[in-house]
Amino acid sequence: MPLQLRSLIRPDATLELTLAEVPMPRPATPDEVVVRIEAAPLNPSDLGLLFGGADMAKAQASGSAGRPVVTAPISDPVMAAMAARVGESMPVGNEGAGTVVAAGASPAAQALLGRKVAALGGAMFAEYRAVPAAQCLLLPEGATSADGASSFVNPLTALGMVDTLRNEGHRALVHTVGASNLGQMLNRICLKDGVGLVNLVRKPEQAALLREQGAQHVVDTGSADFQAALTEAVAATGATLAFDAIGGGTLAGQILVAMEAAALRRPGQAYSRYGSTVHKQVYVYGSLDRGPIELARGIGMAWGVGGWLLLPFLQKAGAARVQQLKQRVADELTTTFASRYTKELTLAQVLTLDAIAGYGKMATGEKALVRPRAG
Repeated sequence: MPLQLRSLIRPDATLELTLAEVPMPRPATPDEVVVRIEAAPLNPSDLGLLFGGADMAKAQASGSAGRPVVTAPISDPVMAAMAARVGESMPVGNEGAGTVVAAGASPAAQALLGRKVAALGGAMFAEYRAVPAAQCLLLPEGATSADGASSFVNPLTALGMVDTLRNEGHRALVHTVGASNLGQMLNRICLKDGVGLVNLVRKPEQAALLREQGAQHVVDTGSADFQAALTEAVAATGATLAFDAIGGGTLAGQILVAMEAAALRRPGQAYSRYGSTVHKQVYVYGSLDRGPIELARGIGMAWGVGGWLLLPFLQKAGAARVQQLKQRVADELTTTFASRYTKELTLAQVLTLDAIAGYGKMATGEKALVRPRAG
């Protein structure tokens, strides 16, 4: 029977990760297809469901090499937050790619039979997955499953950021994890589309990487003159929008301070004790830092901090726009939206303590590809 990675929170405040044998899926409707999953990226967005807030530094391994079991303790506050999923064994993995091995009777499903596709639909850390044909993206001729594995989450998130910028009337944006897989995609999109972008990084080598890729404004958050350099980059681009993957800490506030300082320099900006009239917006879309978001003063009164997630954006954008975005991903799969992986893991290897210590860091520039099956 096919294997599927499962995450379970037990009533005794313990996380349990296992590989479960599941029935071979079949198309349940005329519009469904069955994909043999050959590659699936391990995204930061997968870790919340996978780990369930457990203390993975205290994780323990048992079972066998082919059927590993990982357990880890969960604190009382986290257990309270996870009450709705206690006792429910949950499959993991937002997206993946592989070959369609069975299809329902609809023309859309039949057109994919035998073809390589990317798919979005959860439960992708598995050997097989049934999904609606509408949630698949036909990969270009010659593209591999690894090429298409990250066709949805990062590409559509980056495109969604640029769409949000246009829809809300901004002219440039700041991104806080500029050297990440997503950040590099966003840089390529902005260069191609003529959108101003300020890339924030944490290391000089990350800054060098982005500059080699044509980035015009890169600021190292660890530099002694970070705030001044950020303000100059914001002023040069006119950025009034930011997407923050960090979440907690002071960075969102520092970005707003830089935007306000740049706004006060604009010609014709009259003095007001309430600050500039320029609206500045930070969207938090990740939680690399789970601490409180700290906002400094000096940001004026025209600002906002909110959350941004991919699925609500796609729902608001509508089917026609989403199809346009998906087509662009397909057309530029190996250029604008190319992904780089630093390691490949089998399903069993995902559940080893060494692997968990690696991908659990969510380190910039380190991305793992899960290979449920060779392909």
